[in-house]
Formats: sequence, C-alpha cells, structure tokens
Amino acid sequence: MDRDHRGWLPCLLGGAVFAVCMAGTTLPTPLYGLYRQKFGFSELTVTVVYAVYAFGVIGVLLLAGNASDTVGRRPVLMAGLGCAAASAVCFLAATGLGWLYAGRLLSGLSAGLFTGAATAYVMDLAPPGGGSRATFVATAANMGGLGCGPLLAGVLAQYADWPLYLPFAVHLVLVACSAAVVAWLPETVRQRRPLSTVRPRRPALPPQVRTVFGPAAIASFVGFALFGVFTSVSPAFLAESLDVSNHAVSGLVVALAFFASTAGQSVVGRVGVGRSLPLGCAALLAGLALLAGALWWELLPLVVLSAVVGGVGQGLAFRGALAAVAEASPGDRRAAVISTLFVVAYAGISVPVIGVGVLVGPLGLEGAGLVFIGCMALLVSTAGVYLIRRPVRVGT
Repeated sequence: MDRDHRGWLPCLLGGAVFAVCMAGTTLPTPLYGLYRQKFGFSELTVTVVYAVYAFGVIGVLLLAGNASDTVGRRPVLMAGLGCAAASAVCFLAATGLGWLYAGRLLSGLSAGLFTGAATAYVMDLAPPGGGSRATFVATAANMGGLGCGPLLAGVLAQYADWPLYLPFAVHLVLVACSAAVVAWLPETVRQRRPLSTVRPRRPALPPQVRTVFGPAAIASFVGFALFGVFTSVSPAFLAESLDVSNHAVSGLVVALAFFASTAGQSVVGRVGVGRSLPLGCAALLAGLALLAGALWWELLPLVVLSAVVGGVGQGLAFRGALAAVAEASPGDRRAAVISTLFVVAYAGISVPVIGVGVLVGPLGLEGAGLVFIGCMALLVSTAGVYLIRRPVRVGT
C-alpha cells in the first residue's frame, strides 16, 4: 500500500498544482460587488470583466494549445503559474477598472496554458495502468479548483480583514509553493523541441465527427454558459434580490456548482457516454428551470438547487461530449477537434454572459436572467431531443 501511495504522489501533486491555478481564475467571483462599490461601475461592466477571462483562454487554445507536447509540460506550467501570479498582482494593485481587465486577461492566459498541459501532465505522472484514476484526478483538480476559488475568497472576505487583498495574497503564496512543486516533479515529454516549432491550431471538424459534434458542442456551450452566469452575476442577485450580503454564502453557492460538476463527471464511466449526454442535457434543463423559479420567486433554496442540479448536468454533458468527440475523431485530428470543442465551451462563458449584462439595464437582473434561461433552455432541449433520436454510440 505504501508503495502504491508513493507511486501516486507525483500525480496527486500535479493535480494539486492544477487546482491552485484554476482556483485563481474564480477567486474574484464573490468580490465583484465590493469592486462595484469601490470603482462605481455597472453590472454590464462586471460581465465584461468576467468574459475577458474566456477570451484569454480561447486565444491560448488556438495559438498555443499544443505547446506542452513540443517544449515540455513543466515550461508551460511554469508560464501558466507566472500568468497566475501576475494576475494576482494586478488585483492587489488595482486602483481602477483597467487593472481588473488586465488581471482577468492574465487569469485566462494561465487557465489556457494549464487546461491541456496540466491534464496531460497529471495523466503522464500516474503509475502504469492508472489512466482512469488519473483522468478523475485531473477532472477533480480542474472543477474542484474552480469551486475552491470563490469559496476561499468568500470566507476570507467575510471573516478576515482586507477583503480585496488577502485572497490574492494567499493565492500568491499558493502559486509560489506550486512553482516549487513543478520544479521538483520530473519532465514527462522526452523529445522536446524549440518554442519556435509551436504552431497555431485551427479549429477543425472532419466529416465523420460533425453529427456527434453538433449536439455535444451545444450541451457544452449551455453548461459553460450556466457556469458563466453563476460566477458573474449570481453574487449580485443574492445581494440585491435576496438580501444575502454574506460573501462566504455567495462564494459557497458558486462553489457548489463546480463541486456538483465534479460529481457528475465522476459517474460518466458507470452511466456510459451514450447516456450521459442526454441525461446531462435533461439535468441542465432542470437546473435552468430551477434557476428561473429562483429568479421569479426570489428563493435562496432554489438558487442552491439550481447550482447543484445544473452542475451535475454540466459535468455529465461535458465529459460525455469530450469522450464522444474524441472517440469519433481520427487520431491525427483528435487534438484539433478537442480544441474546437473547448473553444465553443469557453465561448459559452463569454458571449451569453455579456448578453445578460446588456439586458440588465432595460430588463433588470431578474428579467435578463429569464431571457438567458429561455434561450439556453431552447438550445439544450434541441440537443437533448436530437441525442434521444440519434444516440451517440461510443465506448465509455
């Protein structure tokens, strides 16, 4: 048993580094209300500040998504940690809106660098035969880290001094520790090439992938859009409509969605990819309905339920979508197809969220949320019906 634990230690440490980086990307979530009070900007500006992160992720995925296969895992992870540290410094030094934009963009760059490289690194570091468990470690680190960010920031903002500074100072310390861990871990890419050989990857869809990709991409888009709305505007809704001013509570509500996604992804192996996609669509639709009820009746329990149910649906749908398009893709085009799926998913974090921000002015937060829910429900219902009529037939 001790030997098994030692064999898994590098993999688990890689997962911990992954979680630290991803936590930094959601750290500002429960703090946007405080920034609005300090700098005096609108809810639309909050959504734009949030969406800048997605543009950074998409840019890296398109321009350097395969960099770790070329120059090695550790240099890319070190670059990602450098961007994460620079992002924290921007928030610590923030004296105006420009600092927040810069911090979110750098945060997106760090997530874009980590998304592929850290997932591959965690799997590389697993003992022989541990691929399935390593996949779950990477999944849990990714979504668990995203959930820990708002929870950590909310607790520190509520119960400690310097709410706009302490969370980022703590994250800087964690990033420094993570850099030391990466420096200690071994490099797993044996044939490395110069950085100049890294080439941008264009989104690509071979013909045999297209029938699977459409509904998979729609489900991924809706799931990430739901997360985008939760992480950008739910703290404002909790404070303005439900009189929930406790930052720890708002951080916990957002964190629940990410933790539920991890739970949803963990059962895909038992449910099967073919069933996880329509089930994920159904759970997303239920989560959207609960969120609509929460907005209409202004009930906190429905907000919590929508976070949990929608999170499970996102986990089921996204891991199912990733497995389906990967298996349907030819080996020499698989990376490009997966990158395209991630681009669509992260577009879901940015475009609908900005749309909600635009509608807040004329319709109010509740009205804008209901319009968003209606559009997303139509999309995910279409994908779900298509998947029921034409099930995806791939292995798990």
